[in-house]
Amino acid sequence: MQFSKGHGTENDFVLLPDPDGALDLTSGRVAALCDRRRGLGADGVLRVVRWAALTDGPAPETGVEWFMDYRNADGSLAEMCGNGVRVYARYLAHRGWFGAGELALGTRGGVRTVRVDGAEISVDMGPAAVGEASTASVDGEAFPGIAVDVGNPHLACVTDTDIDHLDLTRPPGHDPALFPHGVNVEFVSPVGDGAEVSMRVHERGVGETRSCGTGTVAAVVAALRHAGRDTGTVGVHTPGGRLRVTVGHDTTVLHGPAVLVAHGEIAGDWWAALA
Repeated sequence: MQFSKGHGTENDFVLLPDPDGALDLTSGRVAALCDRRRGLGADGVLRVVRWAALTDGPAPETGVEWFMDYRNADGSLAEMCGNGVRVYARYLAHRGWFGAGELALGTRGGVRTVRVDGAEISVDMGPAAVGEASTASVDGEAFPGIAVDVGNPHLACVTDTDIDHLDLTRPPGHDPALFPHGVNVEFVSPVGDGAEVSMRVHERGVGETRSCGTGTVAAVVAALRHAGRDTGTVGVHTPGGRLRVTVGHDTTVLHGPAVLVAHGEIAGDWWAALA
């Protein structure tokens, strides 16, 4: 069985080409693939499948061929992944399944349109829905934030605290009534004079990651609101690299690099033993 490995600002993924939906992709197999000691190692798995062949997702939309079937590192399904969808588009281009211009991709968070422009891939993330104010806690310290839905749930906390020293080895505390299925939590610095912020993120079902596309969008939405603005373009420095987010009145766009680093074959006996 073939695989590829790619990343967007060091948010890394195993890609499994499965155009006809033939793979039995169990949560145990996903977790094993993502394990950095007994598997290939990744923050998640991207199954590259035609939407018409998907049996456990939303009904296909007319004119949209490909679906990004995304799984977190623990094997759970996720609605959307901003870095993942950009790496997915890079893979389609590599295989010759996506030419120049724009391409609409299906996700569990809705259809997303991507554009490849050299090293940079942009994805229209749709409008970000701002919800209630809430707090995250780390080692007993509370951080005020706001709920932001970017196709998946986020709690974005703008803080003057030195975020480099936060202990994110464990999930930050959050309000389970507001986020009954868990939440991705971002800690972001206020917008500076150069329209740049820094961010760290703890992703549900994964842990702290080097970057998070949807989290970057949520962080910028929160940082702009903290600065008294509803729109703008902000550069985001994550531990894995720099991304850029444009927040408009009707949508948000995530811009950044996406690269493929390896292609190979998964041993059949190893895969079969995980069934």
